[in-house]
This record gives sequence, structure tokens and C-alpha cells, in this order.
Amino acid sequence: MIDLNDLPAVTSPLPWQAHEWGNLNDQLKDGQLPHALLLDGGQYSGKSQLALSLSRLLLCAHAEGGLNCGRCHACELSAGGSHGDFRWVQPEEKSRVIKIDQIREVVRFSNMTAGFGLRKVIVLAPADSMNVNAFNALLKPLEEPASGTYIILVCHRMDSVPATIRSRCQILRLPVPNVEECLPWLDKTTGSRQESEKLLSLAEGRPLLAQQLFYSGDAEVFAARNFGLQALLAGKITVPQAVALWADADTAAFLDEIAVDLQRLLGSLSIEQLRSKQTRVAFGLADEVVQLQRAVSAGANPNKQLLADALLSKFSRELGAGCLGDKILAQRGDNVL
Repeated sequence: MIDLNDLPAVTSPLPWQAHEWGNLNDQLKDGQLPHALLLDGGQYSGKSQLALSLSRLLLCAHAEGGLNCGRCHACELSAGGSHGDFRWVQPEEKSRVIKIDQIREVVRFSNMTAGFGLRKVIVLAPADSMNVNAFNALLKPLEEPASGTYIILVCHRMDSVPATIRSRCQILRLPVPNVEECLPWLDKTTGSRQESEKLLSLAEGRPLLAQQLFYSGDAEVFAARNFGLQALLAGKITVPQAVALWADADTAAFLDEIAVDLQRLLGSLSIEQLRSKQTRVAFGLADEVVQLQRAVSAGANPNKQLLADALLSKFSRELGAGCLGDKILAQRGDNVL
């Protein structure tokens, strides 16, 4: 969730977004910036920061050097979360989805005349948390954009966004951040290059997750969960012990972390292993996790305890005890938990 009530005077993109930011500025200067933009990239990579930087630039009355000026009345309003021509739409408190009533308000807002300047800006983040009805309601402002209205969609699961929506947006795919660009930025938080390297590695190269782990102090707990699936497949922990690792995580976090853990395992496979029947089973389980992620993002609310027990039991049964997961660990020599 983004807190828009106490922003700095100027909002800048993150260091690893310099190339994309330069292109967006060029499009804006040339009058070619699309009215519907979809930012696609990995979770915790900073897509929302890029969307916020672009929004404030579009609203600024005296943009300088490719950023909002931070001094005009429009910047003062957007810094305080009270700019009348700006809507940041995200799941409401205690909800994981952007609801159709929120999109109906977006449609109404898009048809209004800008009150403070020449532009209105709408950000939907994460856009992939919308359900089918909400997506359908969004089609009209995408098909018939009002003059001076910009809609920015932020998502990290592109396949959850319908083709009818994707086809009406210019898609900007943000690459995985470069480690060399992330570390100096993370050093400002940790004050230690060694700590930054440790956290960034633990976070699988996701800089905002590394920063979050530093502030929360949960790095050790996350590390145990990060290798929970490998430990389960190696027979070093039981299913109940594995489930207990995620006792304090919500369903979405559990599925996201299991997905990353499984991708790490699959990424270590040899060509010979990729041809095996067990690998096909592993990819099938990965697809099952993706389907569960989509369902949860769309508002499904399964019992986390039962879901974790059933899913991890299936992983243990299909891939553990001398099967694929056990062989991978033996090959890699991982020292898990």
C-alpha cells in the first residue's frame, strides 16, 4: 500500500529505472505519452514508485529537469494527498482486490474536467487485483480517453490482466533490477554493504523486499521460510513443521514465497532433469500455485492453514523422499535449515 499523505516535495524514480524514466520524459516532451500505460514487472521492484513519479510530473505546473518541481501549488497538493485531479486506486483496507465500485468512481472521475491544471491522473495498483467486472468497467475510459486524462496500471502478474485491457495500453516491461544499481541505494538504508548484499541475496534481488526485511527485522524468519520448501523435500522437516514456518504470513505471502522457492528449484535443473517425468510434475505444481495466486488476488479467501497443509503435503508426496526435489538438493549440496 502507498501512503500519499506525507510525500517529499519531489518524487524521483529509483536508480535502476533511469532508462525507462528517460524514455517516458522524451514521450511527454514530444506529446507522445500514451493516455493508458501498463507498468509490468516483478513484485518489490519499485513499479509503484515509477508510477508515482510520473503522476506527480504530469500534475506539476513547472516541471524541471524531468521531475516535478516540488514548489508549485500542484506539487504541494500532491505531496499532501489532496490534489483534486489525482486518484490513486488500490485495495481498500482489509481487502486484497480493487472493487467494481472503485472503478465506477474512476469512470466518473475520468469524465470530469480537470480542476487544477490541464491533466488528470489515475493510478491502479495493483491492477491485477481487479476482478472481471472491474476490468470490464474500466474498458470505456481506456477506449475513449478524456482529453488530458492519463491512466497508469501497475501489475506484477501480467497474465491476470485480460487481453482486452492489455491491448488498450502501452505496455512498459520493467526488467529485473541490476544488483550493482540496487546496492548503493540499499546501502543508504542499511549503512553497510555487507548487510545490503546479504539482504538483497535473501530477497532474490528484489530491492524493496530487502529494504522491508531490514526495517522489519524479519530477515532470519524470512530466511527460514525461504528455504522451507527445500528442507521439506530433503526430509529435514515434516509437513507440519513446514506449515508452521508460515504461521505469521498471510495466504498471499505464503503463495508468493512458495512460488519463488519452487522457481529457484526449477532453475537449478540440468537438461537431463528437465526431460524427466518428475520435472513435468514440478511444473504442474508451479502452475497450480499460480492459479491459487490468481484466485487469492481476485478475492478468494481460503483457510490458510488448510491450504498450506494440503499444498505442502502434495509437494512432499510428489517431489520429496528420493524424488526430484531430493535429487536437486543432493546435486546442489544445499545446506538448508
